[in-house]
Amino acid sequence: MPRARVPRFLNGEVVNIPNLLSFLRIALVPVFLWLLLDELYLYAILVLMVAGLTDFLDGYLARKLDQMTKLGKILDPVADRLYIFATLLALSITGNIPWWLAALVISRDVLMLLSLPILATAGYRTLPPHYLGKASTFALLYSFPLLLMGKIFVEAEFIIMPIAWAFALWGVGLYWWSGFAYLWQLILLLREAGQKTTNVKVSKRGG
Repeated sequence: MPRARVPRFLNGEVVNIPNLLSFLRIALVPVFLWLLLDELYLYAILVLMVAGLTDFLDGYLARKLDQMTKLGKILDPVADRLYIFATLLALSITGNIPWWLAALVISRDVLMLLSLPILATAGYRTLPPHYLGKASTFALLYSFPLLLMGKIFVEAEFIIMPIAWAFALWGVGLYWWSGFAYLWQLILLLREAGQKTTNVKVSKRGG
């Protein structure tokens, strides 16, 4: 008698501890956004700390428990992007950062989204992670708590804010640099796919 197939939802592809931690991190994004818009910066930093802890734990547990899944690899960067967008949106609305900073970060991700259909023509869903992308995300996610701390600890603002802006500007620069690196990878993949197609056609004619 054939063994019953276990749905992916139940066999650990979706429901496992690392993924649940990622879902929790994403679920906290609206709370984080509300706290920022209400200018409750101390509580917003606490939520960000909890999110950072779950980010560390889901990666650690995924490796430790051998529960690394395709969904988990998608949820992790999605959560990071949502926190970046929420912070940019809220701080722009409250006037704590200029709109051009938010526009620079968001326009880069719009460019990456527009490249996805082209990537699909080469037979790929996503490009492999690049160290520049990780470095830019790290810099941006560190700049935001510092920007908030500058609003909380006004006496130390003259020390905190230059460091926060250094992280923010380096993060934006690296973010775009990583974007151009991804686009170059895409061009190379398209060239490779084109060469394979040409070789197949030549071999068929030769046969």
